Amino acid sequence: MEGSCVRCVATLEYEGAAARRVVHRGATIRLVRTASRHLLLSVEPEKGAPVKLNLPATTVHTRFMAEGKASFRFREQACTLLLANAPPSELGCFLKTVFVKSTADTPEKPTSRAILLSKTNALEDISPVTTADLEKAKSKVSKASTTTPSPSGKRKLPDKANKGPVAKKLYAPSPLTTEEVLNDEQKRVLDACLGRCNIFFTGSAGTGKSFLLRKIISALPPDCAMSTASTGVAACHIGGTTLHAFAGIGAGEATIERCVQMASKSAVAQKWKRCKHLIIDEISMVDGKYFEKIEEVARRIRKNEKPFGGIQLILCGDFLQLPPIAKDKEKKRFCFQTEAWERCIQKSFELKTVHRQKDPEFISILNSIRIGRVTKEITDTLTATSQQKIESDGILATRLCSHTNDSNLINESKLKQLEGEQKVYNAEDSEPYSSSMLDSQTVAPSKLTLKEGAQVMLLKNINISAGLVNGARGVVIRFEDGLPVVRFKNSKEYTAKTERWVVKSTSGALLSRRQIPLNLAWAFSIHKSQGLTLDCVEMSLSKIFEAGQAYVALSRAQSLQSLRVLDFDSKQVWANPDVLEFYQKFRRQLLHSEIIPINKFITNKNKTETAVMKAKLKLAKNLSSKPLVNYC
Repeated sequence: MEGSCVRCVATLEYEGAAARRVVHRGATIRLVRTASRHLLLSVEPEKGAPVKLNLPATTVHTRFMAEGKASFRFREQACTLLLANAPPSELGCFLKTVFVKSTADTPEKPTSRAILLSKTNALEDISPVTTADLEKAKSKVSKASTTTPSPSGKRKLPDKANKGPVAKKLYAPSPLTTEEVLNDEQKRVLDACLGRCNIFFTGSAGTGKSFLLRKIISALPPDCAMSTASTGVAACHIGGTTLHAFAGIGAGEATIERCVQMASKSAVAQKWKRCKHLIIDEISMVDGKYFEKIEEVARRIRKNEKPFGGIQLILCGDFLQLPPIAKDKEKKRFCFQTEAWERCIQKSFELKTVHRQKDPEFISILNSIRIGRVTKEITDTLTATSQQKIESDGILATRLCSHTNDSNLINESKLKQLEGEQKVYNAEDSEPYSSSMLDSQTVAPSKLTLKEGAQVMLLKNINISAGLVNGARGVVIRFEDGLPVVRFKNSKEYTAKTERWVVKSTSGALLSRRQIPLNLAWAFSIHKSQGLTLDCVEMSLSKIFEAGQAYVALSRAQSLQSLRVLDFDSKQVWANPDVLEFYQKFRRQLLHSEIIPINKFITNKNKTETAVMKAKLKLAKNLSSKPLVNYC
């Protein structure tokens, strides 16, 4: 039952004269109750009898819950239960259920029936947690309780006991898992990941790829799931490390024998051998040759001839966005153009629901730009935005630049022009030697210089309901107690306090940076804007040099009303023909995978559904002769 159990590594440490330590590598921890409603934790190893532990008078430590770790201290039984390598989302749901049940339930006086059942050691599964249960538990126990895990970092809810009992709706979704709900297409991807399939999922900008990837990561055991990305900024978004840092073969320019030798070093080889799930975000920017090399390295280091040495692959990205970076004029080779891709990928998915933009007209324009198709209507619409006034309340539009150096020069120049005293904020890094690595893998700068009137961008989700989200634009209006106060485009004021970013080092250790979650925003580079949603942005596309770069820039805008294109030219928009051909075949395969044999529908005498399947078959058959633009 959801929330009532968790699968992980369980360690039991017994105290006293008979002190001992028992480790169960694969155990299921279940929350159950006796017939007299006493709560127990049942530790059920893969082999051997389960261990029952009384939950009352228990201290729970949840500081490292995000890393899949927690501990229970059972004072009555002089025992400590250590949980490790649990999927963070599963562990969080379990601990919240423990909190609710241990707070809301009180043992009742045993009845005659309960006494008889207790002699048979009968145990009952707990009932699902409802919203009423959660609110009642929060109102009873303060967040500073040391006997139960805190349900969340949210404020304490008011006591609603005086409003009468609330009926339990057991058919309703659990409040423990509905904070950020996945839609149906995202759930299919998550189910395939949990089913140990090698998958690739794609989608246009704003379809929630990174959001889904974080959900997938939280559902996997952290000790054997390696989260990587082709760039440092993308790796920071998912709390991982760069693919190059994980693989341990440098840039991959050496021969395969030399790459295997480099990856055979104890620390690197240990990571490869421990890895069971390899997540790679922004796969479009991974060079095909590099992908082939790490696939062979994985097989040889793990001594396993299965694709990637038996590691489950979870790949995410959009090949119609930024391509691999090639040296000089070397021809780019995408991952899907390699034999390794054909051997590895078992299932593919496409996310189609756009969440970033709400305007159907703008979504349609972006879908056309994505495949390099520009009509006269699109040209007229984007050209007309050059006359729009999108500034308000002293907040200027962020200029997106195709080159990072251009954005840096603009920001430095604009800051110097401002009068007044400047404030400097230096980042606090967990390890002094990690500063350069954190510079490349986090969006937070090591040194932030601000003045009153500085144009800034928020770098972290602070309060989504209030519009204080990653990419929100604002201006510094004053300083209070040494901290900048920012007025955002929605007129909200926010005193920026230090926030924490966490990334993984090459050894797997967690490194952190504390910094004010702001950055100068007169200008920003297109590469670093990936994943951002900008509510006030302008751009000049005259220096575009990559296929898909114009699409990435335009798709950062939240709407046509928040966008200004200074010099739009349809020649600046194009898509790589190899990628267009790949997506044409990709969609044909998706259509085939959805088709069910027609005779199944005939035997069921369902003529309507049979006609639909025939139409899909005909569409799939003729798709290769049609241009891709008709199906995007």
